[in-house]
Amino acid sequence: MWDKIQIFGFEALWNPEIMIITIVLGLLYYLFTGPLKHKAGVNKAPTVKQKIGVYIALFLFYVVKGSPVYLLSHIVLMAHMIQMAIFYLLVPILIIRGLPVEWWRKLFNTKGIKQVLTLLTKPLIAIILFNGLFSLYHIPAILDFSKTNNFIHWSVTLIILFAAFCMWWPLLSPLKEQFFMRPLYRIIYIFGNGFLITPACALIIFADSPLYATYSEPDAFMTALALCVPVDVLQGMSLGGPQIFLNMPLVYDQQAAGIIMKVLQEVVYGGVLAKVFFNWYNSESREIDPLPSQQKITPNVERG
Repeated sequence: MWDKIQIFGFEALWNPEIMIITIVLGLLYYLFTGPLKHKAGVNKAPTVKQKIGVYIALFLFYVVKGSPVYLLSHIVLMAHMIQMAIFYLLVPILIIRGLPVEWWRKLFNTKGIKQVLTLLTKPLIAIILFNGLFSLYHIPAILDFSKTNNFIHWSVTLIILFAAFCMWWPLLSPLKEQFFMRPLYRIIYIFGNGFLITPACALIIFADSPLYATYSEPDAFMTALALCVPVDVLQGMSLGGPQIFLNMPLVYDQQAAGIIMKVLQEVVYGGVLAKVFFNWYNSESREIDPLPSQQKITPNVERG
């Protein structure tokens, strides 16, 4: 497939605009958490682990929105689902953990924003918001409409990303003064996320015909390609649909996409679940007084 997509050129494959945005964001993070941290209200620089997490998040952002993966996500539904899993399930975790706590506290204390964020990050609202938007997005009419132009596409993308941050916030919030979710509730919350995302995956997995015009009909397919391929490159091309890039029936690509999304979601949620469980176990273990390593036993001897 790599040989086939090279016909779209360097700009479509590597998206210089997203590359520049990614580099600028990385430089800003470096400056305002390092040399200029006091001007940004940061008292203590993030740890090396936090910094690596943010740089990985920026790299993943470029991979899914600027590299050939982004182009493939408009051609192959499997690539689209890989993109979704990385962008909505991994990137928010790394950003929440990596940005200085002072920035999050200032954001949550900003007048007008505070009330909205406090409401949307409540566990029940957050879990319904993200999974509801994710499921609605994968209704065929909505997904096809979202790929009719760049403004609509990026608006939908950023709205779901915001919902993903809200969904992860109750589990990962670095603000100690906020609502604290007990370990058992965190485990239930993670299982709830896995359950609520299942219908969208099932819709795709068990469909016996292509659901999305974007990935099956030539005209809609070309419209979607225009989101990432320059118009002058597309002019004169008659591709006939995504079938020319695939070595499998379109319905197989669709079914594999649903399976990939469900598996990747289980892997990410499973990793978070394991961390929550082991942290809970360790905290409970520390509260139990250990038995002395040696105990002197003095028998009771009755004197007669």
